[in-house]
Amino acid sequence: MSAEQTGGDRLPTEDHHEGGFRPISELADEVRGVPEADIARGGPHYRQFISQVRGLMDRVRLANPSDELALETIATLKELNDKLDAAVVDEWSTPLWTRYDVPARGNITVPPYAVHHVGPDGIDATITFRDYHLGGNSAAHGGQIAVGFDELIGMAAAVHAGAVTRTASLTVDYRSITPLNTRLRLRAWAERREGRKVFLRATLHDGDRLCAEANGLFIVLNPGQQ
Repeated sequence: MSAEQTGGDRLPTEDHHEGGFRPISELADEVRGVPEADIARGGPHYRQFISQVRGLMDRVRLANPSDELALETIATLKELNDKLDAAVVDEWSTPLWTRYDVPARGNITVPPYAVHHVGPDGIDATITFRDYHLGGNSAAHGGQIAVGFDELIGMAAAVHAGAVTRTASLTVDYRSITPLNTRLRLRAWAERREGRKVFLRATLHDGDRLCAEANGLFIVLNPGQQ
């Protein structure tokens, strides 16, 4: 596999001693924004690729297919999955390490978000819960809200500590309905650090209305820990 396919020396190595994670200094630099998107991995069509996958997830969430459509879709998806088998790589070689030009770095397992500010005072981001994240009655699923908090609180913890962290505890309080297909503001920040423990808070707002808030405890990894 070529250096371009793997990201070359941008990938974490054993020398970084960060448990197989990308070096946190590079993460912080890229979250802050780069002049031009690095498309060495994923290529120029990766953003649209992820967009179409998310669109499929939305439609499947609400679909009630006929037998004919279900069989046709199964055949199409099987053919597509067979094609994608040739593109599957290990987790270090995916575009997620570098594609900050794509919502949520292209990670379809979390709600799409964009980071607008990162610094010692925390992270400000916008996040959107789509049809796929539906819990019921047009509201976002509580578990998906927790996923969004975990992703961005974890980023705030890593930037604050200057090291890789893992979630130890995450408590979410749901204050009002979180709407779908609405750009919401999520803010996460560290309150204090005690040794390897980083204590954080986060809020999720729809305009001036508080939808949810969270408290997190993240642990700084020792060298070589995963």
